[in-house]
Parts: sequence; C-alpha cells; structure tokens
Amino acid sequence: HFPLLFQFDPDNTGYISTEKFRTLLQRHGSELDPHKLEVLLALADSNSEGKICYQDFVNLMSNKRSNSFRQAILQGNRRLCSKALLEETGLSLSQRLIRHVAYETLPREIDRKWYYDSYTCCPPPWFMITITIVAFFLYNGVMLDRFVLQVTHPLYLKNALLYHPQLRAQAWRYLTYIFMHAGIEHLGLNVVLQLLVGVPLEMVHGAARISFVYVAGVVAGSLAVSVADMTAPVVGSSGGVYALVSAHLANIVMNWSGMKCQFKLLRMAVALICMSFEFGRAVWLRFHPSAYPPCPHPSFMAHLGGVMVGITLGVIILRNYEQRLQDQTLWWIFLSIYLIFVLFAIFWNIFAYSLLDLKLPPPP
Repeated sequence: HFPLLFQFDPDNTGYISTEKFRTLLQRHGSELDPHKLEVLLALADSNSEGKICYQDFVNLMSNKRSNSFRQAILQGNRRLCSKALLEETGLSLSQRLIRHVAYETLPREIDRKWYYDSYTCCPPPWFMITITIVAFFLYNGVMLDRFVLQVTHPLYLKNALLYHPQLRAQAWRYLTYIFMHAGIEHLGLNVVLQLLVGVPLEMVHGAARISFVYVAGVVAGSLAVSVADMTAPVVGSSGGVYALVSAHLANIVMNWSGMKCQFKLLRMAVALICMSFEFGRAVWLRFHPSAYPPCPHPSFMAHLGGVMVGITLGVIILRNYEQRLQDQTLWWIFLSIYLIFVLFAIFWNIFAYSLLDLKLPPPP
C-alpha cells in the first residue's frame, strides 16, 4: 500500500481525494472482490468532504472496519450499485448457507455482503453446539443414565445441578440448572430453539457476544426465581434460550423493512407460538398440585428473566454488527441496569430469606 500512499497522498496527510480514490478503484477494481469494490464505491459516494481516510482503505482490504469507516457508510448513500447478494447464482452449498444466515440475521445489504466475504467458519459456532449436544445429551444420557428429570418422581430434586432455594448458597446452581429439564418436551423445544436461532446468531456475531447474552439470560433467570418465586426450584435452559430468541425477534421487528429473510412473518409467528406454548406449560406445571407435596414444581420466572435480558442487552449486541460495544451509550446503560439487578438479587438472597417468614421446601 505504501507506493499507492505516496502516489495519491504525497503530502502524507493520511487522506486522499475522492477523485483520486475513484481513479484508484477504476485502475485496480478488477483485482478486488466485487463485494469489497461495492463497499469502497459506497464509501466514496457517502463522503461529502471530498476526501477519504487512507487507513479506511487499508482496513477494508484487511477485513477490518474502523469506526470512521462505519460512520461514513451510515451517514452516506446506502444504495449499492450491483444486484443484491440474494440474486447471485452459481453458489456452492456452503456459500448458499452463509448467504442464508446473512439474510436471516442482518438488516442491511452492505453488512450482508461484508459478512459473506469475511466469514471463514473459523472458529465454527462451537459455543451453542457444545452447550446443546455435549451438555444436554452427553451429560444427561451417559453420566446420569437419563435424558430428563421427571418432576413426578419424589427424588427429582436430589441432583447437584438444579437450583433449589434451600441450597442457594451453592453458587454453581445458578448456572448449572440449565443442564436439567422437566420432561422430554421441555428439553426438545429448548434444543430446537438453541440450534435454529443460536447457531446462526453465533456464526454472525461470534461466540463471545452470543455466549454473553446466553449466560446473562441464564443468570438473570435463576436470580429472578430467587427474588420473585422464592420457594420454587428451577431447571432448564429457558433463561438463555429466551434471551437469544427474544433478542433476535426484537431485532427483526426493529429492522422490519431491512430484513429480507423468507417468510419472516410466519417464522416469527411460529417462534412466538412455540415460546408461548412452552411458557404456558411452565406456568401450568408450577401451579399444578404436586404428586409429592414436599417436592414443588419448577418455577417459570426464569423465562421472564431471559426475555428481559434479550430485549435489553441482547438487542444492543445484535443491532451493532461489527461495532465496538464500548462506544454504544445504550450498551452501558443496560449493562449497568443488569449489574444493579445482579447485586440487588445477591443481597436479597443473603438477607431477605432470613427476614421473611417463608415456608421453604425441605432440602433434598
């Protein structure tokens, strides 16, 4: 890049004129990926000051996008010159899969093309796959010799992983309860939602962001139970699953016109129906008389805790594709609210149970 920098920026200002930039694109455009060429042309069209930051060009060629580059695209002309990514033909199966994921999760064409060009499947979406397959099936099937807990059995609470109000001092239970499920339908629906929603989201946004939303939903779920349904245990990964699904659905609603996924209205309806069915089942089970009164049924409050995380932290994470969360004001606001809730729940668990006259179920 240095010979080009000296040629088009002899004064070493770090900028080149838009006119020279277009000349550079015309001269070397055939050597570039067509999608990257489109992004560069959009960058040139969007700049009203008549100059382009040279570092933005270097970042683009090395698959990086600076904040100034993103702002130039956002403030300028978003219209792309050539046909949409969806109209391209002759793609392999893996390329069609990546294109499908891009249209399922990203609302802007320029981000879809950027993701399509940049995605290498390295690393693969390991977090959601590991949580789903290894944690649920391998552990429950091999180690426990069972795939689900039967809440109609008097010994179902005798498990070291589920959350129990009498054992709330064992901090790992606020996380490990996701490995236990109350029935095969409970396990099945959570697994399906995790794979259908979680894996594509992780392919686009990466394991760090998606695992944060998932774990935050899981912790919020168990803490919500300990605050709002203090006498009940909790099992299942619904807190993390509902955080991901609600964030994804909220992102689709907020960017409705830009989302080009097929049958998006039908998909939303099916997802909402499945979530409502599972939540309704959890509510019914919670208030249904237990066959063994000392063993209360699991709480449904973890679902609501996950939804709240999804429509706050989750929406911010999914909305800001390839942008630094540290620069987002709403991110810090919602993160602060979440941390305040966590601290409040911790103190609530320390003091409220001893101050309130509650009849807790006997320890398992």
